[in-house]
Amino acid sequence: MKIAVDFDGTIVEHKYPAIGEELLFAIETLKELQRQLHPIILWTFRSGKELDEAVEYCRQRGLEFYAVNKNYPEEVFEESISRKINVDLFIDDRNLGGFPGWDVVYEMIKSGNSLMPFTYNKLENKKRTFSAKLKDLFVSE
Repeated sequence: MKIAVDFDGTIVEHKYPAIGEELLFAIETLKELQRQLHPIILWTFRSGKELDEAVEYCRQRGLEFYAVNKNYPEEVFEESISRKINVDLFIDDRNLGGFPGWDVVYEMIKSGNSLMPFTYNKLENKKRTFSAKLKDLFVSE
């Protein structure tokens, strides 16, 4: 599954044009998805220097993207071609309902249940310990 992910508010706290603190599990979840052979595209509002800083921030943490603000690495922008990206899934803090957190995102992808945010029981999740949530993220059934 090809996945597009936003940067500000999704990988890091939204502090644009600065880079906020990394969101819990963001980089590790994306690296795990790559290990499972999901191509990850950084799809962000950032451009120029701010985009370079975001890409370098991720690179320093071991996350390299399949493409950045493109459908594929070799793509050349042409005004006659739509800028809508061709992916199977968008991960963005501006989604309907907001960003559910990386534990929920990973579970949705792993289970194939795209309706999970609408049926997700947050009260049940709050009762679980942090270590139990972390274990669920990276331990296969």
